[in-house]
Amino acid sequence: MDNFISPIGRLVNEFRKLPSVGAKTAQRYAYKIVNMSEEEAKAFAQAIIDCKKKVRYCKTCGNFTEEEVCDICKQREKSIICVVKEPKDVIAIEKLHEFKCVYHVLHGVLSPMEGIGPNDIRVKELLARIDDSVSEVIMATNPDVEGDATALYIAKLLKPLGVKVTRLAHGMPIGGELEYTDDATLSRALVERKTM
Repeated sequence: MDNFISPIGRLVNEFRKLPSVGAKTAQRYAYKIVNMSEEEAKAFAQAIIDCKKKVRYCKTCGNFTEEEVCDICKQREKSIICVVKEPKDVIAIEKLHEFKCVYHVLHGVLSPMEGIGPNDIRVKELLARIDDSVSEVIMATNPDVEGDATALYIAKLLKPLGVKVTRLAHGMPIGGELEYTDDATLSRALVERKTM
């Protein structure tokens, strides 16, 4: 960065790598760090390091955890599996505090235009979880082209296994994302989910 001394310029460049962080926001973040006490800056840096060292994916559902298996998978009945695109979608549903299921995080959706096929997301792992104890799979991918295509593809794979497959009800905005949907709309979409 032309107008910054080297350490600030490097910090601005690192912040710009974050999603939705433009040049001005990156500069504000960098200046905030510069103006922190040394203890605050060390705590901030340590939080990043701890996150990278300690956070991993649950071996069952693919959600973030510090353990081999997350608390949701350890504690809940496994009869209903809610399939989502990313871990942040689990948080969106969990904050409703009214829907107690387990999750399956795909870590992406089908997108032929981007070269993402079934082997690039956690479809096989979902199929491996289906047994007699699973009564329903809720497809809670985003209501956009890729999310709908992924939901339909997985539904076709699950139907021969005798599992009820449902999709979030309408009310979710087309092209919207779960993490930005208000609680009332998301709650209603879960309650009024439709069989696929």
